[in-house]
Amino acid sequence: MGRWLMRNLLLSAALVLMTYSAVGQEALPLRHGIAMHGEPALAPDFEHLPYASPQAPKGGRITLALQGTFDSLNPLIVLGVAPDVVPRYVLQPLMMRSADEPFTIYGLLARAIEMPEDRSFITFHLDPRARFSDGHPLTTEDVRFSFEMLKKHGKPFHRSSFGQVKAVEILDPHSIRFDLSGSNDRELPLLIGMMTVFPAHATNSDTFDKTSLTPPIGSGPYALTEVRPGERVVLTRRKDYWGEDLAITKGLYNFDEIRYDFYRDANTLFEAFKAGLYDFRIEGDPGQWATGYDIPAVRSGRVLRETIATRLPKGMNGFVFNTRKPLFTDVRVREALSYMFDFDWVNRNLFFGQLTRSNSYFSGSDLASTGSPADAHERILLAELQAPVREDILEGRWEPPAGDGSGRDRDMARKALALLGDAGWVLDGDVLRKKATGEAFTFELLVNSRQQERLALNFSQSLSRIGVQARVRLVDDVQYWRRLARFDFEMVQWLWPASLSPGNEQRNRWGSAAAQRSGSHNHAGVKSPAIDRLIDALLEAKSREDFVSAVRALDRTLLSGFYVVPLFYLKDQWLAYSSDLAKPGIVPLMGTNIDTWWRRAP
Repeated sequence: MGRWLMRNLLLSAALVLMTYSAVGQEALPLRHGIAMHGEPALAPDFEHLPYASPQAPKGGRITLALQGTFDSLNPLIVLGVAPDVVPRYVLQPLMMRSADEPFTIYGLLARAIEMPEDRSFITFHLDPRARFSDGHPLTTEDVRFSFEMLKKHGKPFHRSSFGQVKAVEILDPHSIRFDLSGSNDRELPLLIGMMTVFPAHATNSDTFDKTSLTPPIGSGPYALTEVRPGERVVLTRRKDYWGEDLAITKGLYNFDEIRYDFYRDANTLFEAFKAGLYDFRIEGDPGQWATGYDIPAVRSGRVLRETIATRLPKGMNGFVFNTRKPLFTDVRVREALSYMFDFDWVNRNLFFGQLTRSNSYFSGSDLASTGSPADAHERILLAELQAPVREDILEGRWEPPAGDGSGRDRDMARKALALLGDAGWVLDGDVLRKKATGEAFTFELLVNSRQQERLALNFSQSLSRIGVQARVRLVDDVQYWRRLARFDFEMVQWLWPASLSPGNEQRNRWGSAAAQRSGSHNHAGVKSPAIDRLIDALLEAKSREDFVSAVRALDRTLLSGFYVVPLFYLKDQWLAYSSDLAKPGIVPLMGTNIDTWWRRAP
C-alpha cells in the first residue's frame, strides 16, 4: 500500500512539473532525500531506517528525566526555558534527518522534492495524508506560516538562515517553492527541509514569540496530555497518527506514553535513578560512572550498564571568555589564562582519568586541524582572507598547554605571567594589576551545576597563583539562561557540539552578526571578517575535500583566537537503563536514540 501511494504521489507531482514546464520551467527529477555532499545512502524505495526495528512491539511507558525546570513549551523562540519535546514528538518537519549519515534528510511531511544541482530553489510536495491531531489537513499554507513565524520570531539561527530565502511561492495546496537564488548556501535547502511545521489555524501569530504552557496541536506521533510546570511533561502516542506506516517512521515511537520528570540538581537526578524513578540515563560524570553504580539495582540485573563507542566529532568544551568585556579583549590575556588549567591533575583527581583533552572545535574527527599541517587549499583560503593563524597552529604543532600534573606547575605560571606582562599586567604582591591604572585582575565565572562549580573552583584556585581572582557564582537555571542570552557574564563553561557536517550553526556560534544578537551561541563575542568568510566557504563547498579544508581552516582560526580554555570530552557514551527496555542491534553514526527503543513484554 505504501509503495502504491508513493508511486501515485510521484505521478501527481510529475504532472505538476509538466504544467510548469509548459510555461518555461525546466522539469526536474523528483527526489526522496537530500545529502549535504554526495547522494543519500538509502534508495527511494527503502523500507525502514537501518538502525530501526520495524517489528518492534508498541506499548508501555518510558519515564525519562531532565535536570532543571521549564517555563515554556516552545524551545524555538528566544524567551523562556523549554524542553525539546514539542518539536521532537508533537510537531513535525518537512523532512527527517538520518542519524546514520553525516547530514542527509528524507521525506516526512514532504514525500518528494525538486531541486536543481545549483540548489537555487527547492520545491516540496506534501503528503496529502498529513493531518494535525485535530483532524485539519496539513497544507502549504501551514508551511508558509511556519516559515514566516520562525523567520520573524524564531531563534537567531532560524532568523539568520531563513532570512536568506528570496521568495516563497505556493504552487497548490500540496506544493510550495522556496527561491534560494543568491544565497550561495548549499546547506540552506536542508535547513528548510528540517523546519518544524505549525498549524496556521491553531497558532496565534501575535503571541508566538511569548512563553506559553498551552499544549500545541501538531501532526506528530504524540500529543501532550499532562503538563505540570517545572515538574513533569507527559506525551501519549496518538492512535490516529497519519504517518504510522511511513518507511521513515517504521520502528520509531514505540512507547504508548513518554513521561519526562524534572529535577532541580544533578545529585537529586541521580538519586532518583538509583531509586528506580526513571528508566534511561546517559551518564556524563566519570566519577559517578566509576563509583556510583555499585547499587542493588545493578547487582540484581534490574539496571544494565553499557559503553557505546561514538563516531562523531566531540566538539569544543571549554571555559569561554566573553570578549565583549574589556578584560578579555587582548588575545595574550586569553592565552595566558589557559596555561593555568592543569588537565592531567584535574583528569586524575576529579574524573578518574577517563577524559580526553579537547584540542580542536572538531576533536576526534578528520575535521580537526590539530596534529596535521594545513593543506594547499587551506593555505590559499587563509592567505586570501588574511586570517590571523599562528604558525604553530598552521603547521599542526600546537596543543593546549599541558602542566606537569602537580596542579602547581611553576613553568606554566611563568609563561602565563610573561604573556600577561606583555599585555600590560604586573604582579603586585599576590594581586595581578593593570600597570597603567592599578586595576586588579578579577572576574566572575558563572556556573549552573555543582559539577561545573567543582571544576570552576579548581580553575579559580589555579588562577590565584598568578594573582588573578576568579569568583565562582552558582545560579539557578532560569537566571543562568537569561544571563547567557543577554551575554551578561564574563566567563562560562560551555560545550559546542559538533557533527560531521558543520554548517549554518557556525554562523550562530562565530559569525559577527551573531555577536550582538540576543540568544545566539556566539558566547565568546567573536567578530572576525575572516571567520565570517570561512563559514561561507564551508557552506559553498561542493566536494567533501573542499569542505574538510574549509572546516579545518576555520578550526585553525578559532584556535588562534584563544576564545576558550579547552577542557575535555568523553570518548564513549555511557548508558544505564532498565533491563526491561530493548533496542535494535545497530547503533547509528550519531549514537543511540531512545526513539528506536521499546519495552519488553512482561
